[in-house]
Amino acid sequence: MSKRKAKDAHLPIGECISQVHQILRKRFCHQQLPVKPEGVEAQHKHLAELLKRTAVHGESNSVLIVGPRGAGKTMLLRSVLRELSQETEVQKNLLQVHLNGLLQTDDRIALKEITRQLQLENVVGDKVFGSFAENLTFLLDALKKGDRSSSRPVLFVLDEFDLFAQHKNQTLLYNLFDVSQSAQAPVAVVGLTCRLDVLELLEKRVKSRFSHRQMYLLSKLTFPQYLERIRDQLSLPDDFPDGKFAQEWNAAVTTLCEDKSAEEVLQRHFNSSTDFRSLHTLLMLCLSRVSVARPSITPTDLLDASRFCLADANANMLHGLSILELCLIIAMKHLNDVYEGEPFNLQMVHNEFKKFLQRKSNSMYNFEQPIIMKAFEHLQQLELIRPADGASAKTQREFQLMRLMLDHSQIMEALQKYPQCPTDVKQWATSAFA
Repeated sequence: MSKRKAKDAHLPIGECISQVHQILRKRFCHQQLPVKPEGVEAQHKHLAELLKRTAVHGESNSVLIVGPRGAGKTMLLRSVLRELSQETEVQKNLLQVHLNGLLQTDDRIALKEITRQLQLENVVGDKVFGSFAENLTFLLDALKKGDRSSSRPVLFVLDEFDLFAQHKNQTLLYNLFDVSQSAQAPVAVVGLTCRLDVLELLEKRVKSRFSHRQMYLLSKLTFPQYLERIRDQLSLPDDFPDGKFAQEWNAAVTTLCEDKSAEEVLQRHFNSSTDFRSLHTLLMLCLSRVSVARPSITPTDLLDASRFCLADANANMLHGLSILELCLIIAMKHLNDVYEGEPFNLQMVHNEFKKFLQRKSNSMYNFEQPIIMKAFEHLQQLELIRPADGASAKTQREFQLMRLMLDHSQIMEALQKYPQCPTDVKQWATSAFA
């Protein structure tokens, strides 16, 4: 009876909105992902079997999980480990070491982290080891059980695996794969990477000790499934305090997903990225507009959030430039048009700017060379221009070859939004030639 009362209770609209914010913000900010990734059942089964053989039978294995960012590599591994941890034998035996190429930037740091995660700092103490291999062997020997006949299996997870391949001599990878191949101790090495050419990065001696097992996770998500994912992410749970409000909210979410203009926006996002991170960013921006006055997400909110997400950072940067810097960018654009994308130098840009001052403009000042040089250097610091490939650093700054990192459409779009842009500058930009 009490449950029914709670469900039928009508809370004030302000309290309902605050509950919605609390539930959905937690979902988006904490990156709450599905328990199991969709469409990778075969890979899930294969990985579970591999890790189970290591944990239960002491069989050493190595495998690489390859796929683009957001494809679900970490989600797949976590779901397999969650499943295995429910088995008593695995839970009792398996030790896990998680390393990340962005954090463990060399093998010495990685070895310290392995020692810490295996809780062997006291065992190692002040011992001095002759080599990396000796140190690693000592750590694995320390995990042997009392009868010294068998060792506890260890799972090594190497996130950003390609970054470990950049370490000097690839010592960590060589020793881990060597241990996994030579049955010194039961070890499973799982690498996660988004580089398809990852095997080409390995040295010959490392490659020869790797099992060459690779799992590819490529997104097979369709647009209807993507819409369903959005509906799930925005829907309120059944145990929401005000049942009537939850029904209205969920109905509004369904209507939003069926709206044509909203569908076009979501199609654009689907075409650029299908991962949860970008989706959560988009939905978080929509949620921030929900208030007592606007108690649901509308297609207009979705469109504005999409514009913000897909905003061009370089084009936005142009809005903060001075008129002189903007004129130099336009001069570079004209040089690109005339010379078909060939690199240019400051002297050429200055000459183009002088032509504009002489022919078309009365509103601009004739800037001195040092001021133009300073503006040019500022554009280089902002990375709107960069030195051309093969350009010599010894060349005088005025004659150093540069390339423009903006295209025609970005410049024209920025000019339209530039506050109080002089008319003759706009006309100069739109003219076919300077």
